[in-house]
Amino acid sequence: MIEADLAAVLRIEQACFPRAWTRKHFLAEIGSERGTPVVAEFDGQVAGYLCLTVLLDEAEVLDVAVDPALQGRGIGAQLMQWACVEAVRQGAIVLRLEVRATSLPAIALYERFGFVRSGLRKAYYEQGVDALLLDKNLVEEDVDAV
Repeated sequence: MIEADLAAVLRIEQACFPRAWTRKHFLAEIGSERGTPVVAEFDGQVAGYLCLTVLLDEAEVLDVAVDPALQGRGIGAQLMQWACVEAVRQGAIVLRLEVRATSLPAIALYERFGFVRSGLRKAYYEQGVDALLLDKNLVEEDVDAV
């Protein structure tokens, strides 16, 4: 992800999330020493993105989304596969994320990648929606399992 991608990234972010990240959030990820934000392209256009951070042996997906018009084409799976490989490359042994308990397609994708529920934040999101905390242990033989 580079600054020139941000107009498309922000359009996707706002289409996907009621409480969207701002340009400032994404600029901070682009400039972060620990952050590795990436975009996925489809037909030469930004189709989705993922913001990964790694600290010591732990990695976290901070934000991930796919353009609603392009969902169901495997773009989210490609982004998650990249995150798993990149987290291992940077020395992480666990990958974490949180997801709205109501985001059933996202939860199904994460479970397909071997994420398991590790916690719950009650009423964390707008309108009292819970946040599920999910973890994936990263061992090299698991990274290519999907």
